[in-house]
Amino acid sequence: MMTNQRSALTTVVSYPERGEGGNNKYRSNCSPKLIEDLIAHFGVQEICDYMCGSNTTGDAARTMGIYSHTYDLHSGFDLLHSDIPERPQFIFWHPPYWDIIKYSDVMYRAFDVQQRYGYDPRRFDLSRIPTWEGFVQAMNYCMMKQFCALEKGGRMAVLVGDIKKKGRLLSMLFELTKPGTLENVVIKTQHNCVSDRRSYSGKFIPIVHEYVLLLRKDMPLTYPLLMTYRLQGDIRDMPGATWRDILADAMESFRTPVSLEQIYTVVGSYKRAQQQQYWKDKVRQTLQYHPNTFYSPSRGIWTLKRQAG
Repeated sequence: MMTNQRSALTTVVSYPERGEGGNNKYRSNCSPKLIEDLIAHFGVQEICDYMCGSNTTGDAARTMGIYSHTYDLHSGFDLLHSDIPERPQFIFWHPPYWDIIKYSDVMYRAFDVQQRYGYDPRRFDLSRIPTWEGFVQAMNYCMMKQFCALEKGGRMAVLVGDIKKKGRLLSMLFELTKPGTLENVVIKTQHNCVSDRRSYSGKFIPIVHEYVLLLRKDMPLTYPLLMTYRLQGDIRDMPGATWRDILADAMESFRTPVSLEQIYTVVGSYKRAQQQQYWKDKVRQTLQYHPNTFYSPSRGIWTLKRQAG
């Protein structure tokens, strides 16, 4: 039975004071107050965490007077390969944010795990997967494995974040497979981040938030599934692209003034051209009709007006 009464959750949460539970020296450890609020809001009587880190979830459960089952790679449980022993009512999951913080052999000694449990945790550590694509695949496998283990009506609260590398945003929120009913996305503000103590030049925007996805399993055998696929698209075949868009992109790919014949070569083999008998006329018409975009420095030669300037 829960011992604490707490305020209802909102779509933005902030915990400037971390609270008591877990180990604040265990990097990227979340506030136990978040887990306590989730327990109180949903009336959770039993909670499971299969990547518990320093066991913040277990401590939050004790504070709230409920049962917990917590596991981790450092204590003999490998989510990629171990069977989930429970049929959980509620799962809290805070996966690593790829390789931003490495855990095995940094937060704990791999040798100790090897000696005690007979495996090298570095082999199964999501934070040591070398590529983002490999990490996403493993993350989504773990996501589905946990969701499938839920009882009917059970919930998952998944805490994920964004990663910025070499000018590219890698978003766990958008890459994560979302099974079942997506009830809410809660924005959690971050405090005492390493980025708080740094000065950034250029156009870099520091990341000061995380997301909590709340998912519910309404049906035991079939459920909706939202997945992200990464495809290489070509604007020449995009249904929303206009002829102006196609020709402008073609000229940007050349970066110098081009002849009409060069433009025909770039666009002529694609569906947009093949579906129109007089597509070359359409190309010339488009160039003429958009003087703010296209400029002809000499007969039969075209460039983007911005490039010409």
